Amino acid sequence: MVLGAVFAMVQTRAQSDSEEYQPIVLMMLTEKGAAAYPMSMDRIIIEQREAVNNAKNVFQATQRTGFHQAHNPQVIFTSRDNRFALGVGGYVNLRTSYDFKGAVDDIDFVPYKIPIYATYANRQRIMMDATTSRIFTKAVVNSPKLGPVLAYVDMDFRGGAQFSYAPRLRSAYVSLLGFTAGRDVTTFCDLQAAPTTVDFQGPNAYNFNFATMLRYEHSLLQDHLTLGLALEMPVVSGTYGENFLPISQRVPDIPMYVEYSWGRECRSHVRASAVLRNMYLHNVVKGENTSLFGWGVQLSGRMAVCDMVTLFFNGIYGKGITPYIQDLTGSGLDFTPNPKDATQIQTTPMWAVQGAAQVDIIPSLLSVSGGYSVARVDKENGFYSADEYRRGTYIFGNVFYHVTDNFTLAAEYLYGGRKNMDTMKGSANRISIMMQYNF
Repeated sequence: MVLGAVFAMVQTRAQSDSEEYQPIVLMMLTEKGAAAYPMSMDRIIIEQREAVNNAKNVFQATQRTGFHQAHNPQVIFTSRDNRFALGVGGYVNLRTSYDFKGAVDDIDFVPYKIPIYATYANRQRIMMDATTSRIFTKAVVNSPKLGPVLAYVDMDFRGGAQFSYAPRLRSAYVSLLGFTAGRDVTTFCDLQAAPTTVDFQGPNAYNFNFATMLRYEHSLLQDHLTLGLALEMPVVSGTYGENFLPISQRVPDIPMYVEYSWGRECRSHVRASAVLRNMYLHNVVKGENTSLFGWGVQLSGRMAVCDMVTLFFNGIYGKGITPYIQDLTGSGLDFTPNPKDATQIQTTPMWAVQGAAQVDIIPSLLSVSGGYSVARVDKENGFYSADEYRRGTYIFGNVFYHVTDNFTLAAEYLYGGRKNMDTMKGSANRISIMMQYNF
């Protein structure tokens, strides 16, 4: 937006008895708009109120909720005619954690990384972490030809080694006419299928991972039925052995879903998802490239039992889909050499299930959540190595207290376990408290 004489026309909080979201709205005028502005004070006040309410409404209409999604920005810059609106926001998040009777060697509670053997070094651990603090910008352009165009960019501070606080790009995408292009949470993830946790990664059967993509979504039946299809940049994590080598990938992952929503404000839904993969690698013995087909299916959803109680769930089964199961991301288990013939390679079967409930004791003020999650790798022609991951469990319980609209306190207990193919197992416990202030 090319601004001539740009100035703040009004700085006010949008007043509304029926809406909780009350941003500060700064109105901007172009030179043309400023020249045409002489009018009565009553007319000015009326137009101010309309612009403020329209800006607030467009940000509410484009707000995406769900697992670890950011709130709407507290400050919005908008043009007088609301053709353009830009919001800037974020939050400061501090988590303090204490591991006991087994410590996870990760900033998050990842069952895959629970040590099997207890030593003097992994019995206890304390951490203070602010790397999940976030900054974001959200722009909405009301185009006469394209309709609403949404551009969103956000970042946190997890770009380097643990506690390095290097900036990291989380999302950067543009959405219009049902298309989303850029970097966003994978299409295979159902953002409404898990409650918010103090632990940043969340249940190990969930799949809150980011991908670079081109996605199309379309709603039918008055938004009760939604279809989605995407092409996403593949991330392959396999065990190659001595007879195979990694090469560049050639085919994008293809996730897709069908979702049906019902109830008041469509608070309940069920989603069926699938993902197709074609993973390329080089066969050293034959001196040629080959590929492995990976696939996965998922059933997920959220059900509002009543005003106070909400249930969440997801279940996944597939082969070679480690990027789509939280605990297995980067584990090297998309495929392994065949244990019975090292000259052959095979995809690894795996599944995961998560179930949770949230009780809003005092709506918008006090809530408690709890749940159970398990991820498992099944044998295929035996197992590749005795210390290979077989199963991980994740049990959590938390309480969230919203002191004000912008300030949240939370506490959480986590228990996790890991079991290997040779039946050796380990466990860990974590207590965390969290303070978050939105701006």
